[in-house]
Amino acid sequence: MPTATDTRLFALTDVARVYGEGAAEVRALDGVSLEISAGDYMAIIGPSGSGKSTLLGLLGCLDLPTQGSIEVSGTEVTDLDDAARSALRGDSIGFVFQQFHLIPHLTALGNVATALLYRGLTKSERHDKALHALERVGLGERHDHRPVQMSGGEQQRVALARAIVTDPLMVLADEPTGALDTKNAAMVMEIFENLQAESRAVVIVTHDLEIAERMDRVVSMRDGKIIADERRDQRDTALADRFWEAGGGSKLE
Repeated sequence: MPTATDTRLFALTDVARVYGEGAAEVRALDGVSLEISAGDYMAIIGPSGSGKSTLLGLLGCLDLPTQGSIEVSGTEVTDLDDAARSALRGDSIGFVFQQFHLIPHLTALGNVATALLYRGLTKSERHDKALHALERVGLGERHDHRPVQMSGGEQQRVALARAIVTDPLMVLADEPTGALDTKNAAMVMEIFENLQAESRAVVIVTHDLEIAERMDRVVSMRDGKIIADERRDQRDTALADRFWEAGGGSKLE
């Protein structure tokens, strides 16, 4: 499997995200610094309210920090206007969410091809790229089916194909198996494992410690801070065992 390289793709430096003012102020993130390199295969875990969702929004360039710096391939995100930030997001990040967000009246191919609009490609080029992405997730033969004609696992794989069709620097997934049964969740995770590449980072935000245990790098959060950042060869005990001992469970509910 590919391993992390020295090529830094994303960097958060002393980032804080504050909501509200005065007595109502909430520091969702507080002094977070994080680097993500090409080749990283990484989970972000933590209990509800730990700051995972806020961190995801900043990594995805969907939100801006109250303070601190965010760089994507050397470009300072906080210096960009909305249009430039949107363009950077479209070029650099592929999103996969727990809810599939597919367009009901479009086929699988049509849904994947939407990620290629406004990129100067011909209709034929968009078709070929979208079909190739579907083939990568095992759905080439289902390209002409609409979401209602597909299972939940197949819909999530369409969403995954849409995320990778632009060949992004990072695939960012938020609880991608949360709506799936065990069989389909395992299939989706196998696809994520196959997406590992020396030029790309794969980052999964999850409550599920069994999923996190399969990742090469695990970032643990609590109370808006990163409390651990470990690679597989640095773990002296299983993640699930660690949280059981602390009174948790196999999931960080």
